Amino acid sequence: MPIQTAPSQERFAGGDAPPRVLIVDDSAVARAVIARAVEQRGRFVVAGAVSSAAAALDFLRHTRVEGIMLDIQMPGVTGLVALPDLIAAGRGAKVLIVSSSASDGAAATIKALALGAADTLVKPDVGDFAGRFSVELVEKLARLLAVELPAELPAQRRAPDLPVTAGHGFDVVAIGASTGGIHALSVLLRELPTAFPVPIVITQHLPESFMPYFAAQVALLSNRPCDVATDCMRIRPGRVIVAPGNAHMRIVSTGDATAVRLSHEPSKSGCMPSVDPMFESVAETYGSRALGIVLSGMGRDGCEGARSLIDRGSTVVVQDQASSVVWGMPGAIAGAGIASAVLTPVEIGRLTAARRRPA
Repeated sequence: MPIQTAPSQERFAGGDAPPRVLIVDDSAVARAVIARAVEQRGRFVVAGAVSSAAAALDFLRHTRVEGIMLDIQMPGVTGLVALPDLIAAGRGAKVLIVSSSASDGAAATIKALALGAADTLVKPDVGDFAGRFSVELVEKLARLLAVELPAELPAQRRAPDLPVTAGHGFDVVAIGASTGGIHALSVLLRELPTAFPVPIVITQHLPESFMPYFAAQVALLSNRPCDVATDCMRIRPGRVIVAPGNAHMRIVSTGDATAVRLSHEPSKSGCMPSVDPMFESVAETYGSRALGIVLSGMGRDGCEGARSLIDRGSTVVVQDQASSVVWGMPGAIAGAGIASAVLTPVEIGRLTAARRRPA
């Protein structure tokens, strides 16, 4: 039976009640400990805690929540198998994977993010639940459910949509993303035809150990070869290159071609890898012949680089607020007035496939 808890009386900005969350874990001890950690500071309400995916689906039929904490390894239907159904049943609820299977580089983690999970957190042994794990759990929930947004984020507002019309084409697609970006990227890539000839370079905020699995997932989704960038790797038509987790990916001209150069200097955003160096170098190398895309992500990484692209006559399209897990990165660009258009991932994919850009 679900563990029902009394709603907190604390109110948040705008008069909203604390977000309600559902815990899905087959361990009774884990459910109890996670519930205590979540409710300790009064920022969330645990609406229920269930032991299986089937129970979670039943719970969601009659109870609305804003967040779902989901274990992967459970008897019967695993969290990974149930994830698409839980996302649909959650009606907009953000799913945080909390599992011992969510370790750095785990293929299950990349698959969960591609299926639509908002973020992941490694669940330690029960004896290690206290301390840092509890803090990270609450921090991730607060970020995903917008309970406390960092000061550097722009207000969660949507920039006015701009008309998308036929314009001049582009010779490279550069994509930046962070939290929530993998799912948006998967939706975008599915819209590209197999014969799409333009090279694609991607900087996604992920640890180094994730990158081989991420590249394999991108190759599967885009139906084209995808490599983790190495220094001096050539940019080739019809291929995808993703930044490694331990270096910035810059694009440089080699005279008769273009290639990757990796660098390790600190970025303004503090991210490694950072979207800004990629965008700035693409602007220098391709001038007006580039399409920059910024998907869901926390912070402002990519905003300065986007300005460089716009200054050179290129185009920058960002994901809309409604479909973003976190509208930090795309919202910063839209808020600065330099987004050429604010679109859903599907619309961005179709725009890219047609080799068009906003006029």
